[in-house]
Order: sequence, then C-alpha cells, then structure tokens
Amino acid sequence: MQSNTRVVNAGLTRRRLLRFALDGGAGAVGLLGLAALSGCTELPESSATSATGQASAPATASGSAPASGPAKASPSAEPLFSPNLSKKEATAEFARRAPGQFGLEVPGIQLALPSGARGVALTFDACGGAHGSKMDHQLIEVLRTHKTPATLFVNQRWARSNRQLLTELIADPLFEIANHGTKHAPLSVAGQQAYGIPGTGSVAAAYDEIVLNQRYLAQEFGVEARFFRSGTAHMDQVGVALCRKLGLVPMNFTVNMDAGATFPAASVATQVSAMKAGDVGIGHFNQPKSGTAQGVDRGLKKLADTGIKVVRLTSA
Repeated sequence: MQSNTRVVNAGLTRRRLLRFALDGGAGAVGLLGLAALSGCTELPESSATSATGQASAPATASGSAPASGPAKASPSAEPLFSPNLSKKEATAEFARRAPGQFGLEVPGIQLALPSGARGVALTFDACGGAHGSKMDHQLIEVLRTHKTPATLFVNQRWARSNRQLLTELIADPLFEIANHGTKHAPLSVAGQQAYGIPGTGSVAAAYDEIVLNQRYLAQEFGVEARFFRSGTAHMDQVGVALCRKLGLVPMNFTVNMDAGATFPAASVATQVSAMKAGDVGIGHFNQPKSGTAQGVDRGLKKLADTGIKVVRLTSA
C-alpha cells in the first residue's frame, strides 16, 4: 500500500521518513537516533533558542510566573468517563482476532479531514516521559499570535507532569485536547515495536492504553476527548477496531511537520506552507529545543497567503 503522507521538501512517504532522517536528511536529524522520531527524545541544548536567539521557557502556558502548586482543573458536573465496553468484554470480542496490518496507515485510521473539507488541521503531540515532558511555550505563543487553532494530543504522563499548563491550554478556546495514550505505547496486541518502543502486547493492555488516559482526562480536567493517537502513531487493525468500538476516532496525519521534533525550522516551514485542503499535520509541543516553533511561525505566514483556513479536528 502506497503511503499518503507527504514530507513535502523531500517528496518522501511516511515509510521513507525514517531512512531520510538516518541518512542525514533535513539537517542530519538522524544523529538524534530512532527514538527522536517519536517526539520522546530531548534535543541538544544548543537548539533551545527563540527567533531572537534567546532561550525561551516560561513556567506557564501564558508565560506568567509559575503557580505555587499544581492546581487541579475544575471539571464539569459529570465528567466521569464510562466506556461502552469493559476490559473483559473487549478481551472476549477481540482476543482471537489476528492483529492484521501494523503501521501508520492501516485500514480504519483516519488520516485526512473529511472529504470535501476546505481547511487544514494542525495537530501537536505531547508524549511525556523522561525526555518528553517539557512544554514548547514559544510554539503555543506562535499559534496564539497567528490566532491559529490546533488539536493537542496529550499523553497521561505529560498531563501528570504539567497539570497547571494543561489547565491553561484547556481554557484557551484556540485549542482542543485529544487522547495520546496512557504510557505512549504503540497500539499492538502482538507487541510489535515502533522506533524501538514496544507495543501494548495484548487486548487488555491496548484497552488500558486508550481508556485509562481517556478516564484521567475526564476525571481530572473535565475533557471528553474525541480523537485518539497512539504512542508513535503506530497501530494494528485490532487496536484500530478497539479504538472505534470505544467511541474514539483513531487519528493520524497526512503531513509530517517536524519528524518527531527533529526537523530544523526551515524544513518545518516548508511542510506547513505546502499543506493543501484536507491535510492534517503532525508536530510536537513538548520539545522546546526543536525548530518546530520557528518553522510553524514561518509556515503559517506563507500558508495565510494561500487563503487556506486552519481548523480544529472537531470543526472540520
């Protein structure tokens, strides 16, 4: 099956993106290693500068001083998530199914906006973990400056490490929050790996990867996510079917904007500015040392000249 994802500046498909990076494409990003392509690897200190060359890492999403303690969000009156399928029922229904295809574009994963959409959507992941729990404040300010909406896929590990920041992002009408999993594992009932990260390994574990974060976002922040993207964005067909059975849309992308926050700003700008109607871009908002913020800033300026509107996934 031919890939639909475009890496515009190199004419690459998703399947060739990894080789492109390892071979030194887009500024020799392959030196950062395999895990970088999942957005989980912290980038070198030397790249942590803003457009003016100054380091930029304010303590809150609004750039204000940090709060005295992590404030719990005020959820709605009944935010509790009640899945329409129990873990036992999911295991009984899916355990004997063959995993099928595994990857970024397996049948059932939504890649683009619905047919006929005239806009594009920008999505950004926050993966969490030891090297993925920071916040790219500059990127968030770029989106706010351009008044550009975005869908933010949040992993539970990142949410637990950034309660106050997530509360502020939820309160901003520009952004909507989506589910990026509990442990940032590929959704594979057979345990297949992506970029060296092991998959969930069973139906029960895949269920927990989806449901535990969905419940956490609902109970702690009052968020009812509608879209799910697995860790590394890799899923198998059973994982996709389980996700849809649980009422979420498994969502990936057509344009890779930052290659796991490894592309330099110029490459990110090219990716963003070349998006066409119906495209969905993926980037990361958890790597402040990356070129994502500056690249998105430049790319949005060029994209505006085309007249294409940027929308949230739920608004498409």
